[in-house]
Amino acid sequence: MRPSLILGIALGVVLATQAPSLLAQEARERTAGELMDAVMWGKEPIGGPFELIDHTGKPRTDADFRDKLMLVYFGFTFCPDVCPTDLLAMGLAVDRLGPAGEALQPLFISVDPERDTPDQLAKYVPFFHPRLIGLTGSAAQIRKAASGYRAYFAKVAISGGNEYTVDHSSFIYLMDRGGKYLGFFPPGTSAEQMAQVIRPHLSAPERR
Repeated sequence: MRPSLILGIALGVVLATQAPSLLAQEARERTAGELMDAVMWGKEPIGGPFELIDHTGKPRTDADFRDKLMLVYFGFTFCPDVCPTDLLAMGLAVDRLGPAGEALQPLFISVDPERDTPDQLAKYVPFFHPRLIGLTGSAAQIRKAASGYRAYFAKVAISGGNEYTVDHSSFIYLMDRGGKYLGFFPPGTSAEQMAQVIRPHLSAPERR
């Protein structure tokens, strides 16, 4: 994907109205394709309130980050490939922004609350950035947060035992200081491309 296309997608997907069929869709499990389509083409609002627990055991809500831009990523600590790659890019993007990056809060929301306890997250998030906050909670709390961001996830059993993995979408969401959606970065976006998109928003006035 060309960088110009990535930037166009990341900045061009902002929606203020809700599709009439959304409530009917929420009454059942959404498929990965439906949710990806909703994000990719701006068919539904993105974001919303959440109540979770951070990697220090402290209760957190979306309101705690109202004075900062947010980079929000849904994944899990046992993820073997895409999660570490994207989390590393997020951390590097924060560093590339220099002192201005203090106004950007990276968040990692686990979609595997069964294994991703606060203690597990506390061991994991420092590998990617000292200011990365890991968030977990009950299955219902995680499901509600993911639903707001149109993030897909599903537990997948590994044959031959009781082990499992989690299939999940891998968008990185950019939110403004008021919690409003600005756009997304697709998996594999480089730190430099992220920083290039984020930098103008660090000095931009908050949208109402």
